[in-house]
Amino acid sequence: MRLTFLGTGTSTGVPVIGCKCKVCQSNDVRDKRMRASVFLEVDDKNILIDCGPDFRAQMLFHDIDQIDAILLTHKHIDHIGGIDDLRPLGSKKIYLDKQTEDAVRQMYGYCFAENPYPGVPSLSLERISYEPFKICDGTIEVIPIRVMHGKMEIMGYRIGNFAYITDVSSLADDAEYEKLKGLEVVVLGCLRMTEHHSHQKFQEALEMAKRINAKQTFFTHMCHHIGLHSEIEDLVPENIMFAYDGLSIAFE
Repeated sequence: MRLTFLGTGTSTGVPVIGCKCKVCQSNDVRDKRMRASVFLEVDDKNILIDCGPDFRAQMLFHDIDQIDAILLTHKHIDHIGGIDDLRPLGSKKIYLDKQTEDAVRQMYGYCFAENPYPGVPSLSLERISYEPFKICDGTIEVIPIRVMHGKMEIMGYRIGNFAYITDVSSLADDAEYEKLKGLEVVVLGCLRMTEHHSHQKFQEALEMAKRINAKQTFFTHMCHHIGLHSEIEDLVPENIMFAYDGLSIAFE
């Protein structure tokens, strides 16, 4: 497998418009964060998790022109706001839960009209539950993870020895931790250092990482209040890392 972080920022991205804090004014490329999304290569298949407002820029920057499956974690705009830019890539299957499907159909209603305007995205929405399912013509199994984003239940995903859990305040129950045993790599949301009503702060993310006990943990979905990358990278043990846009790793 190969994992590429397309974006590691929260809904505002970093820098934040109009902000003059030291993070937003940093010249370190690791402090420049597009909205959170990852690109996973499994054998010869390309999987996108979330399709936010920066999708077009992310695809162009990484020279990606083929996506075999799209998984959406939830309905918030920073995770679905780039779907219209799928147009040049042909017909696409999107896997999503009911509340996310409802949001996509409302936001992109023109794609699902009886006689859609020529050139709109060609989307096939595949509604999923928390039962395992297969993508890419049945060649890859996906195990959904029940994640709490404040009071809203959203999706995390496990594919092989990899799991992606963003916008997390907690997992739904202990049974979800059982699904995460034996991971090579896990990606966890870590918004900032201080409390937030629907996201983990750093200390909570660190505790969840230790409980999951993957060989490697990467934090994502960070806002400018997380601090300078050059300073926060020293706060974590060797097997845990703050991800940054463009980071790419290969693993079994």
